[in-house]
Amino acid sequence: MPQPPLVPSSDPWQRDWPRPPSALPACLLEVPPQGARVCVAGLVILRQRPGTAKGVVFLTLEDETGVVNVIVWRKIFERFRRAVIAGRMLRVTGPLQRAHEVTHVIAEQVEDISALLDTLLQPPP
Repeated sequence: MPQPPLVPSSDPWQRDWPRPPSALPACLLEVPPQGARVCVAGLVILRQRPGTAKGVVFLTLEDETGVVNVIVWRKIFERFRRAVIAGRMLRVTGPLQRAHEVTHVIAEQVEDISALLDTLLQPPP
């Protein structure tokens, strides 16, 4: 699989990171600055919709390098309901939020890419 394109950073103190639609691996979530719009992808290992969260859904995605915390606000959940509820593997695009040493992706777009799971067992061309 080809490497995702890297976009040069205008800040010399920050390394480059993939921008949507290329997915950023979980291990590199510390690289983009706060508020950077990124795309992450992975298997859904946890869905939480606490009654006290006023319709907010919390997802945990796992890729080959680690886990990603995703926050799906009510309006976005309603728009991408099917993917959020039924997707086994998702691609999520949105800004990074860092608070109390925890990094989240705030979902703006959620795509169910579960169909790609079938291709994992196929030999490379």
